[in-house]
Amino acid sequence: MSIGSRLWGAALALSLCLPVVAHGAEVAKTKAPTPLSAYELYRIYGDKTWTWTTGGGRFFDEGRRFVAWSNDKWKPSFAEGRWVVDDLGQLCMRATWTNAEGAARASTCFGHRKIGNTIYQRRQPNGEWYVFRHASVRQGDEFQKLVPTDTVSAKASELKQILLSQEVARKGG
Repeated sequence: MSIGSRLWGAALALSLCLPVVAHGAEVAKTKAPTPLSAYELYRIYGDKTWTWTTGGGRFFDEGRRFVAWSNDKWKPSFAEGRWVVDDLGQLCMRATWTNAEGAARASTCFGHRKIGNTIYQRRQPNGEWYVFRHASVRQGDEFQKLVPTDTVSAKASELKQILLSQEVARKGG
């Protein structure tokens, strides 16, 4: 086979591949995940309760207050703090968690990205991405665990009273 034939064959192969490569790059560009804006996150979480299997967290609109309770591993605790969102698709809950052993500050953040109308979420910084809300919401979407009713404040307040009275009793007061 002559060098001219090889060059012609390579040129033909390249001309056939370039449109496919260009199309793939175009599709990848339109399908690239983009961060949710602070406004989008605010609309999702504002004045909602995120129910968890071991408790829940309430995202108050007023003052961006965050209140939560948990009974993870039979250790009841409550949290009080703030929630913040940014234009990088991040929601953070910055709160002081109190249990029978004492209190500690914690910041827990979740990243949010979307492809089309599907929203993905992961715990920051190294969690695995998963579908938070499908384009057409499905049963089992984490998004469905956000409810408008405040199912958290009363339980958090009750735990606060119990834990503070236990602390006073321990200190002999």
